[in-house]
Amino acid sequence: MTTEVNDKIFHDTIADGVTLVDFWAPWCGPCRMQAPAIEAISEEFEDRLKVAKLNVDDNQKTAQEFGVMSIPTLIIFKDGEEVDKVIGLHSEEQLTELVEKHIQ
Repeated sequence: MTTEVNDKIFHDTIADGVTLVDFWAPWCGPCRMQAPAIEAISEEFEDRLKVAKLNVDDNQKTAQEFGVMSIPTLIIFKDGEEVDKVIGLHSEEQLTELVEKHIQ
């Protein structure tokens, strides 16, 4: 299950464990195309991975903090630290491979 996050709760959300954050916007076509793969990853790794979505239009402070200039941008955090970042549309297989590098 994905969780909607905002500037206020972002850092609490990523503070512990492994978290995949999808930086997106409702008007972004590739972001909407990315959503089903994000949901599938969320279900596949539900015991070992938190998945969050941050609307960059509504939460510009956090997007700027992590240098998000293009969307979709997916960032993996481990215990609050950024450990990986990919930009653009990715397949479910690519995302699975990315996530598996960071979870045990």
